[in-house]
Formats: sequence, C-alpha cells, structure tokens
Amino acid sequence: MILKTLVHGLSPGGKRGRLSILIFHRVLPQPDPLLPSIPDAAQFARTLDWLRTWFNVLPLDQAIARLQDDSLPPRAAAITFDDGYADNCTVAMPILQGRRLTATFFVATAYLDGGRMWNDTVIEAVRRCRQATLDLSDEGLGVHDLQSAAAIARAIERILDGVKYRDPEHRLTLVDYVATTAGGRLPSDLMLTSDQLRTMRKAGMGIGAHTATHPILAGLAAAEVRREVGDSKRFLESLLQQRITLFAYPNGKPDVDYRAADAEIVRSLGFDGAVTTAWGAADSRSDVMQLPRFTPWDRTRLRFGARLVNNLWPNARLRSGQFAH
Repeated sequence: MILKTLVHGLSPGGKRGRLSILIFHRVLPQPDPLLPSIPDAAQFARTLDWLRTWFNVLPLDQAIARLQDDSLPPRAAAITFDDGYADNCTVAMPILQGRRLTATFFVATAYLDGGRMWNDTVIEAVRRCRQATLDLSDEGLGVHDLQSAAAIARAIERILDGVKYRDPEHRLTLVDYVATTAGGRLPSDLMLTSDQLRTMRKAGMGIGAHTATHPILAGLAAAEVRREVGDSKRFLESLLQQRITLFAYPNGKPDVDYRAADAEIVRSLGFDGAVTTAWGAADSRSDVMQLPRFTPWDRTRLRFGARLVNNLWPNARLRSGQFAH
C-alpha cells in the first residue's frame, strides 16, 4: 500500500501524468546460468503481478497518445520487448495474456525466420565450445578459461565488450572468427518467425520497428540510418499489413548509441513515437521521439517496487531536447 501511494504521488495522471516504460528482451522457460539477468517464466509472472498491483498498464501506443493529450491515468506504465526473440511468443505472450496485459515488441527484422543476432552468436559459440581454453588472441580478443559456468559467463561478457562498439562490418568479421574458433553447431531458432510475429499481432500485441540489423546508429552515416530504420518499418508494414507507428533505438543510450540527428530521421519517417534506454519516466514535456525507458532487474517485490519509485523520481535531464545533442 505504501509503494502504491508513493507511485500515485509521483505519477498522478492527467496533466501531471507520467509514463513508466519497462524494457525486457527475453523470457526463458527455465533459468540459464549463462544469462543470469534474463528472467525465466516464473520470475516474469511475478514481475507482472507486482507491476499491475501498483500501476495501470496500457498498450504503448495508447499510452503515448494519452501522454500527449494529458489524459494518462494515474500510475501509467507500458511494457516493451526489444529485438524479436522467439520466446517473446512462446513464453512471454502466454504469461501476458493470462493477466490480460499487452506489450509492444520491437523487432530487428533481418533476424526473423532463422537469423541470429551477433551477440547471440558469441554467447552460443562460447557455450558450445568443447575446449578448456578459447584463444582469440589473433584478433585481440584475449584468451579465455572455459572450465566452469562462471568462467564461461565471464568469457562471454569480455568478448561481447570487445566487439560491441566496432563498426558493423568489422564486428561481423570478429563474430565469425569467434564462432569458427570455438567450433560447434549454432542454433537457428532463437528469433521469431514471420508466422509467430503475425500470431502475436493478431493476439493484440503491439509490434514496432528496431532497425533491420540492429546497428549502433551513432556510428552510421545519415543515409545508412535512414535505410536501416526505413527498411525495418516497410518490412513490418508489408508483413503485417498495417502501419508501424513506434520505433526503438538499438542499445538506445543518447549521445552514445544514437544522436539527436538520428531522432530527427526517425521523426521524418512517420513514426508516432520512439523509445530510448535513458532511465526515467516520460511526461508532457518529453520529446515523443526520445521517450525514456528502464530495465527492472530486481528479483524481490520490495526491491522491484523501490526501483520503480526511484525511476519515477523527477529528473530534469530527461526533458525534451536535453538528453541527446
């Protein structure tokens, strides 16, 4: 009751309404020691139960429209997923439906139907490596002990950090090198199929664009940004036979992963709203093309609730035009 009162005071609705947008990526059927930050089905179900105790959960497109016309309900929140993993359909969606909730799923379209994101290639290559040590020193990615689950997890983190901010072509070369050196057969069913995406939309889930190949937009020329964003929008509109109105920036950190100029390109392509990974809650002064979101990772009710309250605390840095230059 105390938490709900705090949330209500910080997010009262109407002209003073504030919108909390949560980010998820995957929901696993069972816990995975190599992916400790990703919730499994049981944890996700608990999280949704906590969330709907304290918040009024809206579809993101409706929440953005109501944010703009000052009609948000008190304690407004929306749920989003990034990237387009198959477990969004097979695990997350049934849990959402069981609680009469919806989410918006932002899809990197190039990986549908058997594709695999570069980070998952690294994760799965290291997971499946049968060597005690993985030597990637030829490409400056270090030598990694793989003799325990903890060591494998550390190796994955170090390799991902070493590859993440390379230019897309070089990153792909490095990822292929990691996979080839590690050996092993890689999965082809991690991402959604086109049929699953259609099923999700028919079930009432929101679908948004997330570029085609998930590049760091800040590293691209303007024409490449326009192509990546526009291609993903057009692909989804053709697949689903409806207008795609929402976009999520890959990685999403202002000034690091995308620039103000990139936000203007997104605006020019006809989206109604776009979301970042800058923490905070949106209000009527927020730039609708740079709405803040956050990831709630806490595993206990009290800590999760405290995280939500902290995220609602007013932060002038997140106002329109002040957190991407």
